[in-house]
Amino acid sequence: MRFATLPDGTRDGRLHLVSRDNARCIPAEGVQTLLALIEDWDAQAPALQAQYAALNAGGGSAFDPTTALAPLPRTWQWLDGSAYDSHGELMQKVFGLDPNPKGRPLMYQGMSDRFYGPYACIPLPSTDDGIDFEGEFGVICDAVPMGSDAREAASHIRLLVQINDWSLRAIAPIEMKTGFGWVQAKPACSVAPVAVTPDELGPAWRDARIDLPLEVTLNGETFGRAEGHAMSYGFDELVAHAARTRDLVAGTIIGSGTVSNANYREIGSSCIAERRAIEILDDSAPRTPYLSFGDRVAMECRSREGAPVFGRLDQIVIQGGRP
Repeated sequence: MRFATLPDGTRDGRLHLVSRDNARCIPAEGVQTLLALIEDWDAQAPALQAQYAALNAGGGSAFDPTTALAPLPRTWQWLDGSAYDSHGELMQKVFGLDPNPKGRPLMYQGMSDRFYGPYACIPLPSTDDGIDFEGEFGVICDAVPMGSDAREAASHIRLLVQINDWSLRAIAPIEMKTGFGWVQAKPACSVAPVAVTPDELGPAWRDARIDLPLEVTLNGETFGRAEGHAMSYGFDELVAHAARTRDLVAGTIIGSGTVSNANYREIGSSCIAERRAIEILDDSAPRTPYLSFGDRVAMECRSREGAPVFGRLDQIVIQGGRP
């Protein structure tokens, strides 16, 4: 099944089913929000299957993703990993960072009380902060018991999403040195309009990974097209890692970290920081600037046959906050 949240005058919006071609939608019967569905998935989801089938047979009305909110406009918990070794190793090499601990995924807890919709303008206070995007994939889980292993964790992955994890690169190293993690360097993320159940991907959901490319454009020019399968830890392992010492509440979102491949010089990157790191290696200095106000960032994942999956993230960075 495929889901989107459309505005209805409330903060959390109204849950809709979306057709397999992302062209039509209909309000979900019996459940108001995606969070309510995730919190009661086993009872609610089977009843929506018949409605989804009818929608794919030609029912519903036109789906306009430009009006959509994030599938989960807010939730209980957002945890972001860094599961692509090529990205982490490049950052370590260029910036002299300590190697990541072996056999242990990287993960931090970020802001979950707000996620931007796919076509929302992104207000940020200053270009001096090093505004960057990060193209990622993510999963939404129902309740995961503490101590779940990877196999059990996989059974709690209910939906897949596509994320832009906005980052402020000038602030990140300052906060990292405190040892207390990121706050200012990580504003709210954006999420593509459609959340999908893993079966919607068919064979592209493989090894608890999304085996599809994520195309990123900056001001209309292709920036990267990295493949999603190259994670050093699958989402099952990331969920199990997060649940080792705590129950995960239903509605927890877990991200992959910046999608990256070892052949980044050929296929490009999913964030500016990686592009700048490559330039430092090749030319001794970065050439690509971080974002300016008015810059437009778009991201989209499609099937190998070109069919839409999560829909498009298409956003402009604007100045926000107090002058």
